[in-house]
Amino acid sequence: MNSMPQQHLYGTGYGAEKADSADAYLWPPVLRDLSSLPAGSRVLDAGCGNGFFANQLQGRGFDVVGLDSEESGITHARRLCPNIRFEVASVYDDLASLFGTQFDAVVSLEVIEHLFDPRAFVARARECLRPGGKFILSTPYHGYLKNLLIALSGRFDAHVDPLWIGGHVKFWSRKTLTALLNEQGFQADSFIGAGRFPGLWKSMILTCTRR
Repeated sequence: MNSMPQQHLYGTGYGAEKADSADAYLWPPVLRDLSSLPAGSRVLDAGCGNGFFANQLQGRGFDVVGLDSEESGITHARRLCPNIRFEVASVYDDLASLFGTQFDAVVSLEVIEHLFDPRAFVARARECLRPGGKFILSTPYHGYLKNLLIALSGRFDAHVDPLWIGGHVKFWSRKTLTALLNEQGFQADSFIGAGRFPGLWKSMILTCTRR
């Protein structure tokens, strides 16, 4: 697979060294999932933004590296975590070669909804994982009830706004994301709805194992 440009539109960059509002409901379940790994396990934060989650991982004893296509995010990340290796790179790149290793876990939070070619990303994640390694990813949740309420509330155009620079280009349900992971050689292990109420979750977190 050749290196490809990262075909998403983050666009505006990272203007501040601060955590995101979504972190309060995304980080705890992801960290619980990773707690089964021994200290020193190698973890890749794919789409690490400004490095705040990588900093959390390092603080729990993991051997962490991160990448993001936004130079502004990597600049903040390197300032926040000078002992972590961060690279300006695409999630479509050969990640195993880039970092010279395979990983025990790959974590990617709120990234896949921005990608025009999610299959390529998931394939790259699998390549850089050891057999049996964990792949944990989150993305905004879409299911029947939530989609219905968005439509009935008259907010559909705002929700899928094509004029949003850096917006979402893929909208995932549990079924469609699980199908992608299974297709690309992963075994889906767990599903967690995160934020808000059951069926109306803000995001979902899927943990899977490389077959």
